[in-house]
Amino acid sequence: MKLATWNVNSIRARQERVLAWLDATRPDVVCLQELKVTDQDFPMEAIRSAGYSAIVHGQKTYNGVAILSRDEAAEPERGFGDGADDSASRLVAARFGQLHVVSAYVPNGAEVGSDKWAYKLSWLGRLRAWLDRRFTRTDLVALCGDFNVAPEARDVRNPEKWEKSVLFHPEARAAFGNLRAWGLADAFRLHHQEGGAYSWWDYRRLGFQKDDGLRIDHVLLSEPLASRCRVAEIQRNERKGEQPSDHVPVVVELDV
Repeated sequence: MKLATWNVNSIRARQERVLAWLDATRPDVVCLQELKVTDQDFPMEAIRSAGYSAIVHGQKTYNGVAILSRDEAAEPERGFGDGADDSASRLVAARFGQLHVVSAYVPNGAEVGSDKWAYKLSWLGRLRAWLDRRFTRTDLVALCGDFNVAPEARDVRNPEKWEKSVLFHPEARAAFGNLRAWGLADAFRLHHQEGGAYSWWDYRRLGFQKDDGLRIDHVLLSEPLASRCRVAEIQRNERKGEQPSDHVPVVVELDV
């Protein structure tokens, strides 16, 4: 199975790029983030014409996540279901046979010390609690998405510049580490130990041209699934061309 995750930063703005990428890459399952549309405005017919069904958890203007798949999904879930007063559409999950796939869009955090920063750290804690409730360590789970956290210095072109930011702050990295401690392996690091591989570059200040990037988009695999991961890659070239997202796809191949 070919599984991918991609923050498209507006499915409306990126629709033609996404359709072209689906045709060229032919993934089996795709997790999308930052749709920025309601469920009703999601381009369902175009996605179906490309050969995919979609489970959408949208939101006007902000957020929004989806799972696209060649085969119909089972047991779709939207949100944590933890009773918290939270209207943000940031989590959708579904099952494909024995494989559970989750598309997550972790809050950015805006500024360290702000209410949005506290929300980000809380949200990562809620995600860990949801995993604890929802799955066992023997389940095949792929948690995919934009986590808005670069785990290590090798995941950041300029660590000194970013270390006090919401994307690389020690508290964010600790919260991400607590999430991974549930029993999740970083699929990309299973196959690549070198630094210099990034999945996001700021639109501003020539971020991509200067390669001032961070690896903040991840595919995290439960231990039984990690042993079945054969390939993992970051498709950097998707940042090139007209109207790219500021993120690029991460693609893995699994023996499932």
